[in-house]
This record gives sequence, C-alpha cells and structure tokens, in this order.
Amino acid sequence: MAAPVGGSGGRMSTTQGFTVAIDGPAASGKGTISKAVAAHFGFAHLDTGLLYRAVGAKVLLGQDAAEAARALVPADLDADNLRTPDVAQAASRAAALPQVRAALVDFQRSFALRAGGAVLDGRDIGTVICPGAQVKLFVIADAVVRARRRFEELSGKGIDTSFEEVLADVEARDARDRGRADAPLKPAEDAVEIDTSDMAIADAVATAVALIEAKRPV
Repeated sequence: MAAPVGGSGGRMSTTQGFTVAIDGPAASGKGTISKAVAAHFGFAHLDTGLLYRAVGAKVLLGQDAAEAARALVPADLDADNLRTPDVAQAASRAAALPQVRAALVDFQRSFALRAGGAVLDGRDIGTVICPGAQVKLFVIADAVVRARRRFEELSGKGIDTSFEEVLADVEARDARDRGRADAPLKPAEDAVEIDTSDMAIADAVATAVALIEAKRPV
C-alpha cells in the first residue's frame, strides 16, 4: 500500500529536468521499481548504490575508501563483482563515512538535473542528494521478505550462502544505514511510502507510475 509520510514537496524548474527520488532499505524493491518507471517515462536511471558498491570493491582490494570515491569513473560501475555479499558489506561500511558521501554528492546531483528527467534510487536521495525532487518515494518491505528475495537472487547466481546469513546481513545493513550520523536511511518528510511486502512487482510499479504521473508537469 502507498501512504504519504509528510506534506507536498518543492518543485525544481522544468528546465532542470524532472527528478524522481526513490529511497529504501536493501532488497525492498526500489531498484526494480526505479528501472521500470525510468523505462516507462523515458527517464535516465542511476542506481546510486552502485557508486558505493564500486567504492566497496576497491576497498576490498586495499584502497582507501575516500580516495577510491574521489577517483571513481563510470567504468567502475560495470565491474562484474559488485553484487556479491562481501562487496555489499564493504559498500555499507564505506557509505557510513562522511568523506566518501561528500565525494559522490556532486556526481549524483549533476545526474539528477539532466534534461529529460532522471530517477535516482538509494538511501538518502530524497533527504540529502535531491531534497527538491518533484517526486520522492520510500520503498519498504519486511526484513524477512527482503532477505528471502536477496537469498533467491544470490542463489540464482550460484553464490553459496544460507538464508540465515542473508537475513543477518540485511539486518546488519539496516542497522548501519539507519544509525549512521551522516545521511541516515529515513524517509523525507514529503515522501510517499510504498510497502512491497505483499505486493506483486507489477502492482508496485503501477503505484509508483501513478504517483509520478500525478506530479508531472502538464
């Protein structure tokens, strides 16, 4: 179900593009929804989590997190290992560092303002990166449901893990994301919440599309 968690948001000039901010915890469905709505409207899409995963992957190779963030290039987002559990944990730890987040802010904001519209998904898009986004969605789901989704995804890729390990990972990331001092995971005051725990993906996408349609300039 979709439920508002605040008032109406501010609008940026249409000459700056139309920005959709979609936040939420790991495996809530925000990435799938973001890709679908971007394709539906012909908007550009940025999975900002990939920025932090790319930094995390470099940290696992021995690089300093802040230096890795400052040196990040678009090609780094195409690495084959960005979806592994180890990289996910390293990304979550890197994302808790203020100097890492600061290094990636300008890239994200520039992407958000491109002409033709943009969808960004992450954990602080509506609160920090794009507080003036015309549409802000906050996608949630029960932790057990999210762990089951992630476990099935990893198993399908041949990654050896257990449901218990994945659930522990999801809960640890939630605690770290919500508890960090810099840009914690939380809905913007004017975000609309979509709980995908019991929703088919088609219904979740349809809900998001309807909410975006209602905010688009005529």
